[in-house]
Amino acid sequence: MGFDPSRPDIHLGHVVGLRKLRQLQDLGHQVILIVGDWTAQIGDPSGRSATRSMLSHAEVLDNAESYMRQFFKVVDRDRTQVEWQSQWFGDFTLANVIELTSRFTVAQFLERDDFARRFADHQPIAITELLYPLLQAYDSVAIEADVEFGGTDQMFNLLVGRELQEMMGQTPQQCFLMPILVGTDGVQKMSKSLGNYIALEESPQEMYGKVMSLPDSLILQYYEYLTDVPNADLAAMGQAMEKGLARSITATFHDTAAASGAETQFEQVVQRRDVPDDIPECRLADVAELSINQLLVRTELVASASEARRLVGQGAVEIIHSSGDRATVAAGAPLPALAAGDVIRAGRRRFVRLVQ
Repeated sequence: MGFDPSRPDIHLGHVVGLRKLRQLQDLGHQVILIVGDWTAQIGDPSGRSATRSMLSHAEVLDNAESYMRQFFKVVDRDRTQVEWQSQWFGDFTLANVIELTSRFTVAQFLERDDFARRFADHQPIAITELLYPLLQAYDSVAIEADVEFGGTDQMFNLLVGRELQEMMGQTPQQCFLMPILVGTDGVQKMSKSLGNYIALEESPQEMYGKVMSLPDSLILQYYEYLTDVPNADLAAMGQAMEKGLARSITATFHDTAAASGAETQFEQVVQRRDVPDDIPECRLADVAELSINQLLVRTELVASASEARRLVGQGAVEIIHSSGDRATVAAGAPLPALAAGDVIRAGRRRFVRLVQ
């Protein structure tokens, strides 16, 4: 299996394939992890409607360190052989690149769905993107892969690798395609760029809350792809299992105590709409003259002004006065008078208390 460290974090969508790798390890198989420190600089165009920006090699190495730390939360490090693409591409010459590209045609690559759509819509396709499937395919040649793992959106790349192996006199690899996990929006595949992801290194409270907020239609799919519940039991499982799923996933990447604490906080904050006991504090004098958007950014309840505007527009920002009265902040309306002891809530699970 290979990965491109084009981003520093792993989400549950990646875990679907990693769990299968771990199962194969438990059956005695050796896993070879290829760190795509060359192809990550290009960026995999699979499923993309636009050209990706290129990363520096230093950015890729930083991402790889973070990525592998999370990778080995699922896959057994002692039974994994780690290889870096630079071991074989570091010595690649222009002659090697030309020889590799001569084995395929542009017409073949334009048969790929995402390239075909972009070509038909007159959207740009960089030459580097056409190279990406070739470089990934050569990984299979370099390690003489027997089986290559990937999501169903990777089928074209995996088949190019199989074809290239055969051209070079190797036994063509088998392609093991894993299903794509739908994100928390219940519509599109899980993706950080779409904001519908659950990251492995999120806090227990954030992870638990996101799982509990999944649409009912996704519950069984998440159980099937991300837990060890037997298939025979899945048909009998319904909406009542939502809480158990959140606890199971959170405990897997944190621990049982953290999952229990997150469950308690979810019941308190989301279901009963109480204010958590342990929340950050901010001096009233530091925010008294700020607009609501500035206040949300200053108190780190949001990461950006655009996120603040979005939450306010959705009616998801609330002032909880020390008296217990609540006031939703409306877009364009003046901010209610604030006092020490008031709590600002942004979204479902982010709070800050104002103090003298």
